[in-house]
Amino acid sequence: MIIEKGEARVKSEVFEVQAEYFKALSHPVRIKILYYLKKGERCVCEIVPYLKEEQSNVSRHLAALKRAGILSSRKEGVSVYYRVEDENVYKIVDLALCSVKKVAREKVALLS
Repeated sequence: MIIEKGEARVKSEVFEVQAEYFKALSHPVRIKILYYLKKGERCVCEIVPYLKEEQSNVSRHLAALKRAGILSSRKEGVSVYYRVEDENVYKIVDLALCSVKKVAREKVALLS
């Protein structure tokens, strides 16, 4: 994306939004949540035992992902269900994993 001089303010705002999006992905528990939701919508009552984390901790991570627009939720009675709002997030997470693996291979090669 090339941004012209007159778009400096817009550029700054776009970068801030992008940074917030990546910040929302910057915790291992949040990435585990995304992989768990890859098969579809799940109730918090299913997510908590899967992660083996305290419910308050899981709720905090779910809220961060929802604020970033990565997840959406719906309430059914007393249960809250979460789902991934945009499947493109998996492209980002998978690309990051590929990069991490590449860097790890390069480090191993240097040590060999």
